[in-house]
Amino acid sequence: MDLVPALEEPLKKVLGPATAKVMAEHLGLHSVGDLLHHYPRRYEERGQLTHLADLPMDEHVTVVAQVADARLHTFASARAPRGKGQRLEVTITDGSGRLQLVFFGNGVHKPHKELLPGTRALFAGKVSLFNRRLQLAHPAYELLRGADDEAAETVESWAGALIPLYPATAKLESWKIGKAIQTVLPSAQEAIDPLPESLREGRGLVPLPEALLKIHRPHTKADIADAQARLKWDEAFVLQVALARRRHADAQLPAVPRKPAPDGLLAAFDDRLPFTLTDGQQKVSKEIFDDLATDHPMHRLLQGEVGSGKTLVALRAMLAVVDAGGQAAMLAPTEVLAQQHHRSVVEMMGELAEGGMLGGSEHGTKVVLLTGSMGTAARRQAMLDLVTGEAGIVIGTHALIEDKVQFQDLGLVVVDEQHRFGVEQRDALRGKGKQPPHLLVMTATPIPRTVAMTVFGDLETSVLDQLPAGRSPIASHVVPAADKPHFLTRAWERVREEVENGHQAYVVCPRIGDEEDDPKKAAQQKSHQKSQQSPEDEAEKRPPLAVLDIADQLAKGPLSGLRVEVLHGRMHPDDKDAVMRRFAAGETHVLVATTVIEVGVNVPNATAMVIMDADRFGVSQLHQLRGRVGRGSAPGLCLLVSEMPEASPARQRLNAVASTLDGFELSRIDLEQRREGDVLGQAQSGARTSLRVLAVIEDEEIIAEARQEATAVVEADPELITLPGLRTALDALLDEEREQYLEMG
Repeated sequence: MDLVPALEEPLKKVLGPATAKVMAEHLGLHSVGDLLHHYPRRYEERGQLTHLADLPMDEHVTVVAQVADARLHTFASARAPRGKGQRLEVTITDGSGRLQLVFFGNGVHKPHKELLPGTRALFAGKVSLFNRRLQLAHPAYELLRGADDEAAETVESWAGALIPLYPATAKLESWKIGKAIQTVLPSAQEAIDPLPESLREGRGLVPLPEALLKIHRPHTKADIADAQARLKWDEAFVLQVALARRRHADAQLPAVPRKPAPDGLLAAFDDRLPFTLTDGQQKVSKEIFDDLATDHPMHRLLQGEVGSGKTLVALRAMLAVVDAGGQAAMLAPTEVLAQQHHRSVVEMMGELAEGGMLGGSEHGTKVVLLTGSMGTAARRQAMLDLVTGEAGIVIGTHALIEDKVQFQDLGLVVVDEQHRFGVEQRDALRGKGKQPPHLLVMTATPIPRTVAMTVFGDLETSVLDQLPAGRSPIASHVVPAADKPHFLTRAWERVREEVENGHQAYVVCPRIGDEEDDPKKAAQQKSHQKSQQSPEDEAEKRPPLAVLDIADQLAKGPLSGLRVEVLHGRMHPDDKDAVMRRFAAGETHVLVATTVIEVGVNVPNATAMVIMDADRFGVSQLHQLRGRVGRGSAPGLCLLVSEMPEASPARQRLNAVASTLDGFELSRIDLEQRREGDVLGQAQSGARTSLRVLAVIEDEEIIAEARQEATAVVEADPELITLPGLRTALDALLDEEREQYLEMG
């Protein structure tokens, strides 16, 4: 009978079913190996205190602090026995900042006895805001006894003065995770090393078992540094090997080389452009054309700032393929966007988009639109044009991927806003070519180089970082609605002024406002919120502002007399298109919308944007939204409205967005502020990231070097026959979810 290797031992056997269940459900940890790779988020020194001023809102934190004072309040309560309720308020301090702890009801007795002024302890709970002050409601805590108090069992019943603090949950505090790790730590000796020995020795990295021991049980800060240096390499290298293998496999696929004819469609298009391409556009176009001319499929990521002319570059690539006898398909994430792309491509091409029609150009081709909501006749005609080859270019949503859609000779697929497409779609489209088509992925979210290497590691990257001449600057300001209500009044006056000057404005809200149609869902949400909050907290939380409510308030109040319309994702596609057409034609003054306008909507006359509850959006999303104004010759204005207090991290994030228009700079800020674990997940439709100690921003060098090493290893041994440890690590990385994440890259 085979023995289960120590690291694959289920936690249920080692820690007991109750603890194992919480670890599996809340932390995704199932085996001894999983737990050993659950690294501390940071370390506290016994004598030192956590910096309380920097705690992140709405996150589960563990802090080391000292009790400054504790007060027990009694208040009238119908729910409490004998009509009297109790609330214990404890203030903890780190010498510079303070944090309030609140305990209610029966939960006050133990802390009231134990949390006396001067006591030091580890406290764990979720940071919330009450009366504009940070607090932890009902935190768990573990007292830190003095070093001389030998008899008392402390958190630090083991090594040194460094206390590891683990990513924890409300159900399992950091110190309990620490104790569980102590139980399984001896198994670390059996960890199989994924790094080739030559690489490990060449870079002076400690062996894996030693690294695991040092990360969980460091005696010195040097131990932590050794362990992290080693474990970062593991993560970077294994992920890069997975991506290198995918690139290697793609390079083995055949593709039809597509070279544009010297005096064909592309040349005719370039002749009619009213401007010259920027240097950046020319450089990127050359990279793309070089790829298209080879006999294996191009896999390229084109990233560029909002308005840098990505669509033009993609269109030239599509025309080159049509020139060479193939067809090109462009996939957009939404119908609104597909229609918009279709309109702008037809406009840019003029009579060249009327191939085969009377009055069309001899070089022309047909550009068809294909979306799910088209009428049957139009749909049938579009599909006929594709199968006969009459249409060289098709623009559509994922309706393009349906089985019924056939191409005569699909040569290039352009995917707009990559992360909205799953792996199945990409592969389904690939299967529509006689041979795999070339692939160009466009994203307007600027991604730092190493994140691109990690997230889109199977794609080569081209960057457009110049804005075409004629784009106007955008002024951005934060409007603190709670601190200074008159600022918000002024914001609406500014919108009126823009409209009086012949311009238009967007107002963006996080929610639509008809969600309450589903009473069951609303009730569930309500009870979920209740269960998570203290009674005082409930008054504090309000749902995000909604399009339908705000549009109504504006039309009756500060913007009365102006033509205000709404646009959101749940409207019928024809209605959405009609609203967009009226706005584009200047018939509507103010468009109140959700983030459906985030990508690709182009109305040069729109100069102002007010984003309500701006703190509820991510940094890159705010940057995307802002890119919708200032697209004409008049300067743009973007107002970020928030009720968050001045000192909160959310406000700092908004200040960062207001202070720079550089998307790459913002994407760095975004990554530094978000927990690292969200980075890849964010770019990959929420797949859980495997990065635990690797920081994509700080560890640029490691990622770049790991990519080189991985490429060399895979070139020499694509099946990794000589590296069984690496194969095992790769299999662990490529479980179902990871496989999907890589495929999406």
